[in-house]
Amino acid sequence: MQNIEKIYKEYSTTVYKYLFCLTHDKELSEDLTQETFAIAVKDIKNFRGECKLSVWLCQIAKHIWYKELNKKKKIANMSFEEIKEDVLYDETLEENLCEKEKKLKLFKSMQKLDEKSREVVYLRMIGNLTYEEIGEILGKTSNWSRVTFYRAKQKIREENKDGK
Repeated sequence: MQNIEKIYKEYSTTVYKYLFCLTHDKELSEDLTQETFAIAVKDIKNFRGECKLSVWLCQIAKHIWYKELNKKKKIANMSFEEIKEDVLYDETLEENLCEKEKKLKLFKSMQKLDEKSREVVYLRMIGNLTYEEIGEILGKTSNWSRVTFYRAKQKIREENKDGK
């Protein structure tokens, strides 16, 4: 099997981005990324090669995230406070307030999407992953990822157009 250090260098960024999309927390994502690779080192002998190594690592990461949610009884939704902290600080107060309102509205609209669509949108927008990478992580094709993202965008636009 490949050298563990080489695997870490090649896939740690992908795993981190994936976890950040799930957690919305930089430190937690870093911790869970480390835990993912610790588990992968122990279980590398169980990797059968039926999927890409990056997909296998993201599956481990997702299971670790679910354990973390159960342990702390957290929910995966971003709170208003998290959105508030995410606003750019260089802009004026009025621009900040408008930006906060837009982000809050966007995240509220995203929460109305089904789980898979929401996950695709998070991975694409926050994780900056390609459609192919998203498809690999979720066990689907890049076309499926592209279509799901497009339909989710349409739903969000429709939701915001109606002023709901």
